[in-house]
Amino acid sequence: MQSFRGGVPVEVMQESASVQVTPRLFEQILNAEGNLVGIETAQLGDTLEQFRQLAMRSGQSVYLWDPENGIAALRQSEMRIPGSKRLNDALRFILQSMQFAVYLLIDFDDQIKPPNTALLRRFARVRTGNQRKIVFLSRRLAFPEEIEGLVERLIAGAGSNERPRLRDGRWVR
Repeated sequence: MQSFRGGVPVEVMQESASVQVTPRLFEQILNAEGNLVGIETAQLGDTLEQFRQLAMRSGQSVYLWDPENGIAALRQSEMRIPGSKRLNDALRFILQSMQFAVYLLIDFDDQIKPPNTALLRRFARVRTGNQRKIVFLSRRLAFPEEIEGLVERLIAGAGSNERPRLRDGRWVR
């Protein structure tokens, strides 16, 4: 399956229904048109560990939010943002932060309701030079109608393992 955003294919590698976190996937997250990105993965724990490894190897600012711990840096999980356990507090922190970062959210299903949806809509409208992205990671993504259209989904199994072939003088996948 392939997702198109602005006429450009968005790809995520898939291996037995799980997402492979690669520098290419991270680049796709950063190049996403919007600030809200959704990724479905059957192996949530493996995907998080791969994001952790990517953050450690690349030095990228990647944070994880979950309701038990709040926001924590993936490179140094003991480095937590105080007062960020509630999603609306975490979203306010992300909105006010001026540094580049990718924020992964898990276990958010019962949290996506007003006033959090208003904060997500506000974050989706932010246009600044320092990129900040919120990435929703879940086994099955489901959002309220008011933010569904704001979340750019990266679809697993986009045919990235397919070899390019020549068609009408152009290389295509």
